[in-house]
Amino acid sequence: MKARYLLIAILFLVVSACQQNSKYIEDQGFIYGTIYHIKYESPDGTDFQQGIEAEMNRLNHSLSMFDSLSVISKINRNEDVVPDDYFLTVFNKAMEVSEITGGAFDITVAPMVNAWGFGFKHKEQVTPELIDSLKKIVGYKKIRISGNKIIKDHPNTMLDCSAIAKGFACDIVGKYLAGQGCKNYMVEIGGEVVAHGINAKGKCWSIGVSKPVDDPSPMEQELKAIVSLNNKALATSGNYRNFYMKDGKKYAHTIDPHTGFPVQHSLLSSTVLADDCMTADAFATSFMVLGIEEAEKIVNRIDGLEAYFIYSGENGEMKTWHSAGFSKMLDEKL
Repeated sequence: MKARYLLIAILFLVVSACQQNSKYIEDQGFIYGTIYHIKYESPDGTDFQQGIEAEMNRLNHSLSMFDSLSVISKINRNEDVVPDDYFLTVFNKAMEVSEITGGAFDITVAPMVNAWGFGFKHKEQVTPELIDSLKKIVGYKKIRISGNKIIKDHPNTMLDCSAIAKGFACDIVGKYLAGQGCKNYMVEIGGEVVAHGINAKGKCWSIGVSKPVDDPSPMEQELKAIVSLNNKALATSGNYRNFYMKDGKKYAHTIDPHTGFPVQHSLLSSTVLADDCMTADAFATSFMVLGIEEAEKIVNRIDGLEAYFIYSGENGEMKTWHSAGFSKMLDEKL
């Protein structure tokens, strides 16, 4: 009996020592053309930033349009390359969301985005003839996987996963931290977020949703809502930062793959909650293309998907809509 009590006492001391060594760590840096912020409770006080960046760079080598040796760059050049697991995971999710949204989400839209000056190439002089020519090479049904290779109906079709990759990166980093024994963490990359467990104050992670104000600079942010996030992912898409004015008209970066033109509707910001950030990221972009009415229909139809929309009313006033599930996570203090 004494031996049993002694064993229990030793286990208690070991567990207590581990708890005392654990601490919350904050890492931040620059990746994918944006800033990342990551907070986590490290079981033994180890800073995992080096491993975190290694995971993010691995994804970069698969999906970066700016890495000439990446898998996606080779596919765009029609080189013979076998896609890696990262590429295949993102590609399959992209095709799934494209089907659900009727092509509002489309990873082949890059040539149209470039033409309007929002991509990785210089802006062109947009004409009806140019748009018609681009429509021939844009469309998610023009690409597919066959024998572990990407098949394109047209050699000039270009893939760009930037509207889903940052969300997937959050998932990857979250999985990495969990693998290191971290039970409590928050991963934010360029506004996309994955949160698990609790923060250093013992509460759910609080994530702000910015008020959509036409200001290209994100330095000053007024929050429209605060979300209590636990074991969920959140992504936001909007047209209030990435845009330009020409001849008194606003051109936003969200391009409708069907028309080839920037979207023109009342939806200003789309925030989506899902079990994984890759899904949330893709749908947030899709909803900005579809507009609020069609977006609401999809949210109400798909289990596990919640959304918070900010849109412009008939008189220009800012209005909001959110799904029933999203309302449960809103912080009423704001």
